[in-house]
Amino acid sequence: MGAKIKKGDLVQVITGARQERGGDRGKQGKVLKVFPDANRVLVEGINRVTKHVKAGQTDRGTKTGGIQVVEAPLHVSNVAVVDPETNKPTRVGFREETVEKDGEKKTVRVRYAKASGKAL
Repeated sequence: MGAKIKKGDLVQVITGARQERGGDRGKQGKVLKVFPDANRVLVEGINRVTKHVKAGQTDRGTKTGGIQVVEAPLHVSNVAVVDPETNKPTRVGFREETVEKDGEKKTVRVRYAKASGKAL
């Protein structure tokens, strides 16, 4: 079975604390990385956490470390793919389409937004 959420998809956080309370629910961002083994996705600008990095030195002698703010992975059930037509979260489906390429017909599986029917 193909993945419903892929790298580069625009997704929206559908669960968690509201934005008024400092949460990420309702925010949209692009998927940076997918972790299929852990069922998690890394979304740009979402679920930012403070990370304390031990001080060190690079080869050039510059200091590294300190407090950094980085994105942490979210569970895939907490995000939904955004429909390109309505800009709202939607479910993802799969359908087979026949495409003519170089004079031959090929069957291709396509992901589509169930709300509008548009291909993703």
